[in-house]
Amino acid sequence: MGKVNIWLKRSFIIATSLMTIIGAIMLAGTLFSHGHFSRDEQIEHMIVGINVMYTVSITILVLPIIGLYGACKEKRWVLIVFTVGMILCSLFVLYMAVNLLIMRSVIVNLVSGLYLHMQPISNASEVDLVVLQETQTELECCGVQQGYVEWGYNISESCLCNDTLANCVAAPRNSSLFRENTQVMIYKEPCLPVFISHLNVAINMVVGISMGLTSLWILACALSIAILCQLRPKKDTMVVAYSREAKTGNYAVLAEPAELT
Repeated sequence: MGKVNIWLKRSFIIATSLMTIIGAIMLAGTLFSHGHFSRDEQIEHMIVGINVMYTVSITILVLPIIGLYGACKEKRWVLIVFTVGMILCSLFVLYMAVNLLIMRSVIVNLVSGLYLHMQPISNASEVDLVVLQETQTELECCGVQQGYVEWGYNISESCLCNDTLANCVAAPRNSSLFRENTQVMIYKEPCLPVFISHLNVAINMVVGISMGLTSLWILACALSIAILCQLRPKKDTMVVAYSREAKTGNYAVLAEPAELT
C-alpha cells in the first residue's frame, strides 16, 4: 500500500473538521428551532421540514467523522464510504437549490395570493387579522398593498412605530389612533412588498449557503479521491543493477562446435 502525502492528509483533515463544525452548528440550530416552534399550534405543518433538517445536519455531522477516521487510519473502504456519501449529499443539495430557484416565482405568487386574500381588511377573518398584525409588528409595516389607508378609521395598534424611524408618518386625523395633543406615528410602507423583499433575500441566502457547502464537499471528495489513489497497492518491480564484472567472455562453453555437428 502506498504512502499518503502528509500535506494532502492535513488538507483533508482541515476540510472535514470544518464540515464537522458546520454539521454540529446546523444540528444545534435545528434542535433550537424544534424547541422554539414546539409551542406553536401549527407545529404539525413544520414537522416535515424539521425532520429534513435533522436528517441533513446529522448526515453532514457523521460523514466527516467517518472521513477523518479513514484518513487517520488510512483505510480505503472507509474513505470510499465517505466519498460516495458526500457525492450523494452534494447532488441532493444542488437539486434542492436549483428547484428553489426555479420555484421562486411560484413561492412569491403563493405568498402574494395569501396576503391579497386578506383584502379588504374590514372583511378579513380573525385568523387573517392575527397574521397581518404579527407581520406588521415583525416587518415594521402597515396594511397589505396600499399602506395604512386600507385600515380605514380603525388602524391597528400594530402599525404604531417610534417617531425616530424614517419609515413613519403621522397618523391621519380621521383615524382611531389620532391624539389631539400627542403626535402618533405609524408605519408608512405596506407589508406585501416588504415581505416579498425579505423572502427573496432569504431564498438567495439559502441558495448561497447551499453552493458554499457543496463547494466544500466537492473539495473534500477530491482530496479523498487523491488519498485513495495514493493508497492503492503498488506492484513490486525487480530492480536491475549494472555490474562491472559482467563482461563479454565470462561464460563457459558447454560443448565444442564439432561435437554439435
